[in-house]
Amino acid sequence: MVVKSEDGRDLRSFRFKDEDKSQEVRAVERRILLGTLADQLPPDSIRFSSKLLKIERTESGETLLELTDGTRLSAKIVIGCDGIRSPVAKWMGFSEPKYVGHCAFRGLGFYPDGQPFGPKVDYIYGRGVRAGFVPVSPTKVYWFICFNSSSPGPKITDPSVLKKQAVELVQKWPSELLNIIDTTPDDTIIRTPLVDRWLWPTISPPASAGRVVLVGDAWHPMTPNLGQGACCALEDAVVLARKLASALNSGPATVEDALSSYGSERWPRIFPLTIRANLVGTLLQWDNPVVCSVRNNVVIPKLVQVGPLLEHTNFDCEPL
Repeated sequence: MVVKSEDGRDLRSFRFKDEDKSQEVRAVERRILLGTLADQLPPDSIRFSSKLLKIERTESGETLLELTDGTRLSAKIVIGCDGIRSPVAKWMGFSEPKYVGHCAFRGLGFYPDGQPFGPKVDYIYGRGVRAGFVPVSPTKVYWFICFNSSSPGPKITDPSVLKKQAVELVQKWPSELLNIIDTTPDDTIIRTPLVDRWLWPTISPPASAGRVVLVGDAWHPMTPNLGQGACCALEDAVVLARKLASALNSGPATVEDALSSYGSERWPRIFPLTIRANLVGTLLQWDNPVVCSVRNNVVIPKLVQVGPLLEHTNFDCEPL
């Protein structure tokens, strides 16, 4: 990892395993990850563009799902993994995710003849703005710019406007970042407000209600400051699959207990991570010039070891 200031000065450079031998960082394009997982399922298992309009419980104990295209489905078990604006979570009584005070531009720089960067993560810190980039394939480089904003602002879909706004935030920053943004295809650039939802004990609804259960962002949206959102969703899937497999082998009467057990097991991991991600983001988004100077000249180069701070990634999935 290399950490720089906005003027291009190196603040710190290190290898994760030199600070903590248990750590490593891998980056993968989300589209590739989802495609790889989907390929493991039987043909026609997934039906795309099927947005949920309505959900209700029937007298027989099953759950009725109505899609926006008019399709009606009766399900014995519903797993809501439908993102941060989950209709399933809303039906279960969860509050809307809360805006945390900053937004992010994201994109994928494309180098058809091969990207020039080595296998490392580059971070750049400014005042109230930070950015980073990391290769995700031989030809693609993921980048982000996170910036403070008092409100989420209007939704913008015009990629030329998004790219212009992103460049304006970092136009005097290291040329490497600007070059990556310049190589970014329009259809990969997005701008999103960052949100999360804190799952307070005894206050927030449980992860399951009967035979309906939540997974990933639908249950525990968190800011991306720890890089653990999708990772935690995968962990959820592994734990939930084990619980359900055991219940189905024992008989249908234990399914609701299995879903409840899944929520109880996952909550102690999810809740602290959500808070930690929020606090890290707040600290990294400092805009006070004195505080930023101390961060760049004392905290990052001399005080903080990043490797041990990533111990939260050490989740043992056990043999799959």
